[in-house]
Amino acid sequence: MKKTWLHSISALCLSLSAVLVGCDKQQDVSDVAPKQAEPAISAVLERVTQGQVKNITTTKVADDEPEWFEVNVIDGQAEVLANSHTALAYGAYQYLREQGALSVSWEGKRVAFPDTFEDFDGAKTTTPFEQRTYLNVCAYGYTTPWWGWERWEKEIDWMALHGVNNPVAMEGQEFVWQALWKDFDVTDKELADYFSGPAFTPWQRMGNIEGHEGPLPQSWINKKHQLQKQILKRMKALGMQPVVPAFSGYVPKAFVERFPDAKVYEMPRWTGFENATYWLDPADPLFKTVAKRFIELYTEIYGVQDYYLSDAFNEMLPPVSEENRHAELASYGKRIYESIAQVAPDAVWVMQGWMFGADEEFWDLASIEAFLKDVPDQKAMIHDIGNDRYHVWQRTEGFKGKPWVFGFIHNYGGSDPVYADFSDYVEQLDVVTNSDKKGELTGFGVFPEGIHNNSVAYEFLFDLPWNAKPDMKEWLANYTKARYGKTSPELIAAWEKVIKGVFSVSYWKSRWWEGSAGAYLLFKRPTIDIVNFDEHPGNLMALDDGISQLIELAPLMGNAYLYQYDIVDFVKHAVSLHVDLMLQEVVNAYSSKDFERGDELMASIDVAITKLDNLLGFHQESLHTWLSDASAYGETAQESAYYVNNARLQVTQWGGPKLKDYASKAWQGMYKDYYLPRWKMYLSAYRIAKETQTPFDDAAMQEALIKWERDWINRTEIPTQSIPETPIEDAEVLMKAITR
Repeated sequence: MKKTWLHSISALCLSLSAVLVGCDKQQDVSDVAPKQAEPAISAVLERVTQGQVKNITTTKVADDEPEWFEVNVIDGQAEVLANSHTALAYGAYQYLREQGALSVSWEGKRVAFPDTFEDFDGAKTTTPFEQRTYLNVCAYGYTTPWWGWERWEKEIDWMALHGVNNPVAMEGQEFVWQALWKDFDVTDKELADYFSGPAFTPWQRMGNIEGHEGPLPQSWINKKHQLQKQILKRMKALGMQPVVPAFSGYVPKAFVERFPDAKVYEMPRWTGFENATYWLDPADPLFKTVAKRFIELYTEIYGVQDYYLSDAFNEMLPPVSEENRHAELASYGKRIYESIAQVAPDAVWVMQGWMFGADEEFWDLASIEAFLKDVPDQKAMIHDIGNDRYHVWQRTEGFKGKPWVFGFIHNYGGSDPVYADFSDYVEQLDVVTNSDKKGELTGFGVFPEGIHNNSVAYEFLFDLPWNAKPDMKEWLANYTKARYGKTSPELIAAWEKVIKGVFSVSYWKSRWWEGSAGAYLLFKRPTIDIVNFDEHPGNLMALDDGISQLIELAPLMGNAYLYQYDIVDFVKHAVSLHVDLMLQEVVNAYSSKDFERGDELMASIDVAITKLDNLLGFHQESLHTWLSDASAYGETAQESAYYVNNARLQVTQWGGPKLKDYASKAWQGMYKDYYLPRWKMYLSAYRIAKETQTPFDDAAMQEALIKWERDWINRTEIPTQSIPETPIEDAEVLMKAITR
């Protein structure tokens, strides 16, 4: 009753504002400031619900305060008010989740709007974070190389609903680079030798590699050019300020040959790659000329931008002399900034803080301070992306006055084990926001190298800018109600076990082990040294118990698709960890010549992996979908075959001597046809050596494995996808077998 009365009085006040300003909710800008319906956000809701949205309106309020939203329900009709587009979209999504009306994730959505909403007098919710940033430059290799507009439109809608307003937008830049280098007399043939393949373009752009698995087809360049136009148009319609590329100094080898007098450094080989890359010194007059032309071209093609990303030293050490180290670093920083400001004086230079952590032996505090000191504070922004591993902001004293975004990578390589660390995210955010060394902290971000996994982590993370200390039981109740259509104390208890098992994990320590980056031991190139691995991530017993409880509750969940999806995901992780333990036992058994025990374990592994591979056909991504998407992106049979080869290479050997299995995938088709045969081949040879009492030539076996991998990469067929009809029953059988 109260809200209905207030609404009537508020409407009267707005119509007579010249006389009655402040008669309702005095000083409340949401009532007295100009309002207008926001069609762009209504369109988002229409798209994600496929027209099923009802009983909710979104209204933007003209107000320059820190971003906020408010939801009120009068006579069953919800109205979302906010002072920005993305706050409006997030506010609507937050309310709809609480009502159990909408859940939107990469693996699917659930829409169930009630006929009316319960009347509600909402309070204003604000965020202290001006930027909510999303995506990593690497995601454009690990996830999006085969995306078209249909998929990008869904992702941008997802961004809006999760409050993102500062996305990293890297598509379409080869079209600009192509035009740029032609202006400097680099031929089409030389550019073909320069550009890397579509699955590897991010590292080409960052100057890490050159000409890896190219050439890049012109049709791909043209498609991404048109796509970026659509992406930027939609992002800006939704009030987002995208981060786009700028020139950071890396030039083609052919450019070096055209300008022999230019001051160009041949950079150290990245992760052991054979091909060198070349960096133009910012002090050389050509640097300013090239940088200017790049932004001019980018502006002509894509329009005026606000944020330009330029990373000159991503995992590449700056060429400096020890005697003039700090002066040279200061010159680099100043000139890179000026190269942007000469064309876009109102724009901000964005850099990733990753380099300060990944190469922290070089980037001591004095070096960081020197690099940043001659750049105007409000014209630079650091994306401190890696707080899963490093805490650069602490040792740089909040980046010495430069605005910066605090965040997490979470996902490395697009690899998809199940993991996150909810309590750590909350604790770290609390520490940084209350620190007297946080400097000019202005944003919060999530910077995955790949997506389509662990969507619950991103749901949780993007809530933190608006509610930094969520009540976990309440959050889980809202999440499960929205995602599955119902919740219960029993369901929350099961989820709490899962959180203890896999969502309280600092994953990086176990992921990168002895130079191998596979998500599980099963995914790492085989070696008998796995017996020395003891950092299995998470609490497997708690995970097994949580899965068991979730399976027991399944009959009460009405075969909800996303409920089944999550059980399959958790089972995938549990079985993979059990197999890791079994592989270690196999090596120990064969080492001690207990061949019967080793063979028994191998037979069990074979059965478990085969069953798991079949079960994973329920998931949205598989080797089939990855390769099919790659093939479909080609405009000729030759292009399709090339894309498929690029796609196969990326998820296996990658390139260079150190990145094998970095992008390893827990997919149907990978378990049964790649990881399992590789281990069987290796352990069979090890068994024979032990049984015949002959030395085991591990080096020769490694070469044999590499050859087998290359043969697999060079296959042209696309495996079929089989979808299980009874995923919950299959999951239950598999869990009972693996845990007995």
